[in-house]
Amino acid sequence: MARLHSVVHYRGGVLGVEQPVVMGVLNVTPDSFSDGGRFVRLDDAVERGVQMAEEGAAIIDIGGESTRPGAERVGLDEELRRVIPVIARLRSRTRAVLSVDTSKPEVMHAAAAAGASMINDVRALREPGALEAAVLSGCAVCLMHMLGEPRTMQESPRYEYEDVVTEVRLFFEDRLEACLTAGLPAERIVLDPGFGFGKTLQHNLELLRHLDELRVDGLPILAGLSRKSMVGTLTGRPPEDRLCGSVAVAVIAALNGASILRVHDVAATVDALKVVSAVRSG
Repeated sequence: MARLHSVVHYRGGVLGVEQPVVMGVLNVTPDSFSDGGRFVRLDDAVERGVQMAEEGAAIIDIGGESTRPGAERVGLDEELRRVIPVIARLRSRTRAVLSVDTSKPEVMHAAAAAGASMINDVRALREPGALEAAVLSGCAVCLMHMLGEPRTMQESPRYEYEDVVTEVRLFFEDRLEACLTAGLPAERIVLDPGFGFGKTLQHNLELLRHLDELRVDGLPILAGLSRKSMVGTLTGRPPEDRLCGSVAVAVIAALNGASILRVHDVAATVDALKVVSAVRSG
């Protein structure tokens, strides 16, 4: 059995993930499914990032392009305009790890230069030049599984294998091999099964039940379930009223092996994970 990685190396330091940690979501977009438009002003975005760090987020994930189902792609100049000033300002305001949520190699380069230490890529570094940019940046990288593209990913998603867990694990194995071959060391890599990205409710539940089986070579797993449509389907509540359901699935993910929880509601999730850590540590 592969040794479980208890730390993630990033540009400038090391993040311990032996106990689950929180990644706070900071969308500087007008059209994200849950908080689109709330933090498009620079001052508002920076203050929200500082607040999440104070609430206990180990990572702040800054995104300038919505990846909700049906979302259109954002141009390079616009994405740079949205995220780079936020990263630069936050770098001087918090010691939290700053992550950039992007698939564009140009944004990866600029974000690293502005102070980002992690790249969170829903396309798992498959865009031309993205893998090379990630290697050169020195940043930690999160590789996410997604079936199709954001505009079409929820249109009757189907998998080659009957078992979605097998499908996602094979994808991770393939991307990990590509990363290692390109010179990206394993200690800088995190894996994300991509809940809601080309998955039905049953796919999502199956992945959540078997999360620990996705730890290819013992790499840390990131779970992004916060306010997702699966929580809405299960609870019947709109995105802004999914706190309890989101905390519940975060706890389940942590107990099933997730090392990083990507969430909107930082304080509540941090409190819940303190309980999880106490139970797991005995």
